Amino acid sequence: MGMTVEDVMTSKVVSVTATTPFKDLAETLVSNGVSAVPVLDDDNHVIGVVSEADLLCKEEFREQFYREGYRPPLRTRLLHPKSRQKARGDTAANLMTSPAITVPLEASAVAAARLMDAHGVKRLPVIDYNGRLQGIVSRCDLVKLFLRGDEEIAAEVRDDILDRTLWFDTSAVTVSVNDGVVTLSGRMERRAEATIAACVVARVNGVVSVVDELAWKADDSVRKAG
Repeated sequence: MGMTVEDVMTSKVVSVTATTPFKDLAETLVSNGVSAVPVLDDDNHVIGVVSEADLLCKEEFREQFYREGYRPPLRTRLLHPKSRQKARGDTAANLMTSPAITVPLEASAVAAARLMDAHGVKRLPVIDYNGRLQGIVSRCDLVKLFLRGDEEIAAEVRDDILDRTLWFDTSAVTVSVNDGVVTLSGRMERRAEATIAACVVARVNGVVSVVDELAWKADDSVRKAG
């Protein structure tokens, strides 16, 4: 439970330096089948990221150099005000997006997914406590978490969650998993405990959803008058 970025990242990373020329950047992306690469300084710190979109700025604005009056869409002007400047770039230093959005090794996979969503990126350079590059985590890496088998998920729910993590009696709870959907059934002492159990199980890596069929003896969610 609580798989970290270090558990799912790709440790072999293709990178470039600030002085890498435009043509070499394009070759690096194409030959390695990646859509972006981190830009590193001499001490392996991530100073930026160059993506296909950064390189394509040159093509997008090409006709403007020939006085053809191209004006980019409003959305491009608002979201990417540096696009015109990048169109004139010829090295990673003036093409890259900086500062780079990075994620630490110890961050949870959930935190990485939220960071990607918040910044609209598909991958994140992974750094250690000194800010040095350790790997790359992509959307694909995070999606792989859902490929865990049902038996593996069920074993973690029973052994790690019900038997070890939760502090109340779960001996009457049964677990079944089908295509990542966990069904909890049986009986517990209190309604609040059943709710907590379902919430904790939902955080297990690979769980698609939780079907809560738990019954309880006491409904402690309602306060008694007096």
